[in-house]
Amino acid sequence: MKIYLILMFSIGACVNKPSAASFETGKVIDTVICKNDATQSYALYVPSKGNKEVLPVIYLFDPHADGKLPLNKYKSLADTYGYILVGSNNSKNGNDWSATENIWNNLSADVQSRLKIDSNRIYTGGFSGGAKVAGYIALKYPVIKGVIVNGAGMPDGTSPADFNFSYTAIAGEGDLNLTDIVAFSKALVNTQTRQHLIFFDGKHEWAPDSTMNLAFAGLQLDAMQKNIIPKNEKFINDYIEKSKERLDTFYHAKKMIKAVQECTLSISFLDGLTDKATRFHENLTSLTNDPLYKTQDKMQEQLLSVEQNTKVTYSQHFEQADMPYWVKTIDHLKAGATAKTTESPMYQRLLAYLSLAFYSYSNHFITGNANPEARYFVELYKLADATNSEAWYFSAILDAREGRSDTEKDLLKAVENGFRDKNRLKQQSEFQGIPDLTSIENKMN
Repeated sequence: MKIYLILMFSIGACVNKPSAASFETGKVIDTVICKNDATQSYALYVPSKGNKEVLPVIYLFDPHADGKLPLNKYKSLADTYGYILVGSNNSKNGNDWSATENIWNNLSADVQSRLKIDSNRIYTGGFSGGAKVAGYIALKYPVIKGVIVNGAGMPDGTSPADFNFSYTAIAGEGDLNLTDIVAFSKALVNTQTRQHLIFFDGKHEWAPDSTMNLAFAGLQLDAMQKNIIPKNEKFINDYIEKSKERLDTFYHAKKMIKAVQECTLSISFLDGLTDKATRFHENLTSLTNDPLYKTQDKMQEQLLSVEQNTKVTYSQHFEQADMPYWVKTIDHLKAGATAKTTESPMYQRLLAYLSLAFYSYSNHFITGNANPEARYFVELYKLADATNSEAWYFSAILDAREGRSDTEKDLLKAVENGFRDKNRLKQQSEFQGIPDLTSIENKMN
């Protein structure tokens, strides 16, 4: 059996025209209802400085239509850099590209009619499926000057090319999409695209604000390099000093791969902007010729090979009802993922790989009403990724079908772990008879 994983996305439609002064500054507004279509909305953050003058804007896309999530994570960065943040409440995995185009056209028109936007500094960003939405919009609409993709790359089938926007990719070292993200960024080296690759210590998740800070700083440096904004020598020098501090920290800790990544990132930010990039070129040459770096790089390549071979082994067990094998395997991966060793990111990626595979099988069997088979994979899904809201939502569906008393409990676990799709909850036929569905829905706010 082959289960194909297809991610598609959408947003809604909105046009409205009150003044920017009607929005409170320095506060995340969870829901801005679109007057042209009350089913569509977005979260909004106007920086504390206000919007008396035109400001850059970043449209952010979460794969679960949780517009406020990235705004709450990055609002301090918006204040630091003077960015307006907009988070779609309708963009989510499972929708198609035509809906994405429709909502972008209307969403962007609505935001620009409400706020003073710098038309030369419009950016998109997203996580996972939302990253593909951000990339799709950037490919389709020349108004986008930069895109930040976090936890995924461009839409499937996109070839590296001379993009008209800067491209910033962010990946957790334990992210299941790490190798694909790195491969695409490496391919972009041979193009004219201004591109940056940023890593962080984490898994498949929105990057921490300290990491996103680098991406936001990169947008500033890109705008300076393209003469969109004046060159700010203090900003450039401050970035260089902080980069040198990180580089020294990595070098003295003998983390040579991270030191090389830091040099490469700074070169991508500074080339064409300042001749001070030369020192990072010199450091990069020295580091890549260091025997310790060569040893660490070889070990990393070997781990990637082990990872790929392990995935092949796992694929041979997906259709075998062998629960003890998976329990033992998942326990082993969890122990390795938390051990803080060189191998721990590989274990994190393998856990994420299993989570996605178990999701795919669970979804397939639930859709086909093959409840016993679905239950098997849902239990594995919960075991491998206990904080994934979808695993608990699937479990609740099966609870309802099987007449179990755990339906509400599992739905609450889904909400606790981030489930926010009220329309899906209301329309799920298995949940129509739940007396406390409204109270569960209220807990999503």
